[in-house]
Amino acid sequence: MRIVIGEDSALFREGLAKLLTDAGHEIVARADDAPSLVASVLEHRPDLAIIDIRMPPDRTDDGARAARHLRAHDARLGIVLLSQHLETRYSVDLATHGHFGYLLKDRVFDVDDFLDALRRVAAGGSALDPEVVTGLLRPRRDDPLAALTAREREVLALIAEGRTNRAIARRLWLTDRTVETHVGSIMTKLGLVDSDEDNRRVLAVLAYLGPR
Repeated sequence: MRIVIGEDSALFREGLAKLLTDAGHEIVARADDAPSLVASVLEHRPDLAIIDIRMPPDRTDDGARAARHLRAHDARLGIVLLSQHLETRYSVDLATHGHFGYLLKDRVFDVDDFLDALRRVAAGGSALDPEVVTGLLRPRRDDPLAALTAREREVLALIAEGRTNRAIARRLWLTDRTVETHVGSIMTKLGLVDSDEDNRRVLAVLAYLGPR
């Protein structure tokens, strides 16, 4: 993959670049602030942009705002947001357009899992940290999620991470058929039974939930 990295920490940026290069990917540009990131992506047209949410010049949500700007220019650009903290303000809007991931830096425990998440996003899928999913799916009064059982919430969280039924079965030590039953129940309770499967189940769920 051709990748642009947007990260203001030089040590993290260069370490990430080496990791990705060693894995066979091409780093076409590095940016240490949001304006440079946007310019680099528009110039190089990469397959994937890895973006720190808090970047200069303001060090608030500049990276997330840059990601939304880039999404408006290219709906197929893979975008992975990285953050030290959970910030979901822009996540639903970005996720509903696909090609999106949101990972918490301190919770990336396995290099292979991280690289697999990048591949999924670049291919049009999703990769959301479980804590991000929890924040997005926190129930509200009169929320349809209130109808889900605890196990269905677990399954839904893994769906939102972009996991297949078989991967969910392995993670939760369930049979494939049991997971299929849970997924069917979830989609029925959320009124998503007629959603296009090719749209990725997680995107349909997040689109249904809307901004929180």
